[in-house]
Amino acid sequence: MLEDSRFESEREMKIKTGDTVQIISGKDRGLTGKVLAVDHEKNKIVVEGVAKVYKHVKPSQMNPQGGRLHKEMAIHASKAMVVCPKTNKPTRVGYRFLDDGAKERFARVSGASLGEISPPKKAYAKK
Repeated sequence: MLEDSRFESEREMKIKTGDTVQIISGKDRGLTGKVLAVDHEKNKIVVEGVAKVYKHVKPSQMNPQGGRLHKEMAIHASKAMVVCPKTNKPTRVGYRFLDDGAKERFARVSGASLGEISPPKKAYAKK
């Protein structure tokens, strides 16, 4: 049982900070938002406007009124899919090497680029 959880945490998460994602399950299904934070250890993400909860705050010098503040909680990364910039639909993410040897993420639906993730390397350049 312990081995299974170890392997799951070693798997690379394909969602990065700043991506636009759509929630595909849970109470916030269908909502779209920007990824604010990523926790690779727990395989969780924080999405803007999703999984909002109240945090009760005592009055202090910084917040003299006190009260209830809205806060986004982390959700599991498997509940969100990256939105394709070309079609505005949820898509899976793939990796490929460009002609100069740089590695990039791309949308599987349309093939649109989601940005480079590593600089060019001679070993992966097409000759």
